[in-house]
Parts: sequence; C-alpha cells; structure tokens
Amino acid sequence: MPTRPSHAMILAAGLGQRMRPLTEHTPKPLLKVAGKRIIDYGLEKLVAAGVETAVVNKHYLPEQIEAWARGVPRPRVVVSDETDAVLETGGGIVRALPLLGDKPFYVMNSDCFWTEQGTPGLQRLAETWNDARMDCLLLLCHPSQTTGYDGHGDFAMDGDGRLSRNTADGLVYIGGYLVHPRLFDGVAEGKFSMNALWNKAIAAGRLFGVRHAGHWLHVGTPDAIGQAEAYLKGS
Repeated sequence: MPTRPSHAMILAAGLGQRMRPLTEHTPKPLLKVAGKRIIDYGLEKLVAAGVETAVVNKHYLPEQIEAWARGVPRPRVVVSDETDAVLETGGGIVRALPLLGDKPFYVMNSDCFWTEQGTPGLQRLAETWNDARMDCLLLLCHPSQTTGYDGHGDFAMDGDGRLSRNTADGLVYIGGYLVHPRLFDGVAEGKFSMNALWNKAIAAGRLFGVRHAGHWLHVGTPDAIGQAEAYLKGS
C-alpha cells in the first residue's frame, strides 16, 4: 500500500529579496502569476493529494500570511510562527515538527510551482515511497523542463532512484518532497538549510528522487513572473 500523507509543510517565511521591489509590501508567496497567488498553485496540489493539514510558516509581513491562511477553505491551515528569527528551510521545519505528526509529510516551496503531465507529482512521491529504504524523496526534473531557472542541476540519480550531488549536469530539485520526521532526530532548533540533512541522507544512502514529467516554473525575480505567465499561456 502506498503511503497517504495527511500533513504538509509549506515554506513561506522567506524575505523575497530577489523579488524586490514587488516584495516591499507583499510576501513573495502572495504575489500573483496569471492571476493566482504563487502559494495557491501548491496548495491546490496538496488538496488534490488528500492532505488534511498544511503547516505554513510566517516571518516576513506575517499578518498577510495569517490573513491568507484564514481564507483557505481546505485543507486545514496551521501557521508556524517564525517572526522571532530567520530559520531557513531546515530550521523552519524543525520548529514546525510538533504540528506535522509522526509519519512522512510533504514539504513544498511557495516561490515556485510545477505543471503536471501524467500522474501528479505528489501522487508519484507517495506511490514511490519506501519507508525501509528512504528518509527523504525529492521531486526532480531535467533543466530543459524548467522556466526561470538558470542552473545546471542539483543531483544525479542512479537506476534505483538513489541520489548523489551533481551540479554540473544533474537533475533539478523542483520544490517538493516527502520526508520522514526521523531525518530530524537529534537536530536542535536553529537556522540551517535542508541541504545539510540531504547531505546526511546521501551519506547514509537514504536520499532518493522521482523524475517529474511536467514543467517547473521557478518564480525568483520580477522578470520570472512574465516568463512563467508566457509559458502557461503557450502551454
């Protein structure tokens, strides 16, 4: 039986500095692409995947994140308060762990989204999850399947789906993954990137990936909004 995650974390506490001046008065997740807030693209995918509770962290312009959360009909949205510190991706999840349960949960970035082709990405993560072998399972695609991204990839994937680092000609992490809380065992609260725990999982042979068939839209700068909208219109 595939796992059916009931909880998710949406990372929404970033300062959005590369998106200025648009983020001077609006948190980056609440900016719109093609008339829809960036964060809502991911939220819709969580609803379709059957997620019951989404934890959203707040730091920058937190009252706007809170107002957005109050207006979400489903899933149930719980806000994790990070207004006292910038905790980055890993530290934000550690603070929110008491709200996320003891089973694998989804994590999604709120400054990007992907289109679907075939089986939805979150469903593929759930169907691929193997609790005995994995601590974390990332959604990936080839750089040619991206808009607004100018890198050369993040990971290499072997025939079993196991990942290693490759920033020269690798696959791109596209802002969504499934993770077991045990990956955070013994980790103290504080500011750190999830890359530290991904490296730990790589060393243990427990970081895996799933290649996504759709397209990833990275909305990191003001220009990227127009690029994303042009792609969506063309597709």
